[in-house]
Amino acid sequence: MAEERIIDVYMVAAGQFHDIDYARVELLKLLAEHPNVRTKVATDYHDLEAIAASDFLISYTCNLVPSEHEQIALREYVMSGKRWIGLHGTNSILEFTDKGVDAPETAPILMETLGTQFIAHPPIMPFHVHITDPEHELVKGVSEFETDDELYLSRIHGDLHVLLHTHFNGNAEGFLESAWHDDEPRPLYYINKVGSGEVLYLNLGHCRGHYDMRPVVAYYPQIERGSWEKPEYYELLRRGIKYCVDRVE
Repeated sequence: MAEERIIDVYMVAAGQFHDIDYARVELLKLLAEHPNVRTKVATDYHDLEAIAASDFLISYTCNLVPSEHEQIALREYVMSGKRWIGLHGTNSILEFTDKGVDAPETAPILMETLGTQFIAHPPIMPFHVHITDPEHELVKGVSEFETDDELYLSRIHGDLHVLLHTHFNGNAEGFLESAWHDDEPRPLYYINKVGSGEVLYLNLGHCRGHYDMRPVVAYYPQIERGSWEKPEYYELLRRGIKYCVDRVE
């Protein structure tokens, strides 16, 4: 059997208000299903040399904002033909104010690269996941499903190729931008083409344990696993990883 090419993956898993350890371990398990994938794990985007040397990037973060220099380097990384799997809160910037949670638009280079910026979400609740492009290989054959997750309401940047969507018309209490009263589909999974590369953004996947809301709350009473409890979510993650593995030159 021919020797397989080693594929180097760079993972950034860090941030606030989520069980980052849980997500990190689950993603490493999925990456390990490819024996030729070697993964370097970091808690920030500082090592730009290692990121540039990687074949693709995957991130599960919340409120982790790279510096402007790092944002430019990440955009150039994707533009060069690389791929970035962005998960859940990678597109979030959060500021807690007396009037509610703000999502300041202070990192435009990052958000234009990712294709969206998180602005708000309603309380965690069940919602239906629709297949937007049923013929695309990333979602073909995946059944529509119900999930109990954070429904991200985002500012859209660019012309996204939407793969999954849902609908929401209501209020996101607790956020400064709380009124979301229109019937536009809310993207849940999409591809954003940037130069010769692509960002695959899947904003499902909330998870939180008892100690993940510190310092806001010392002990969070319930454990939340969101879409991580759905086999369809794991199928989407597996396909996303394979999609990137298969396109490494």
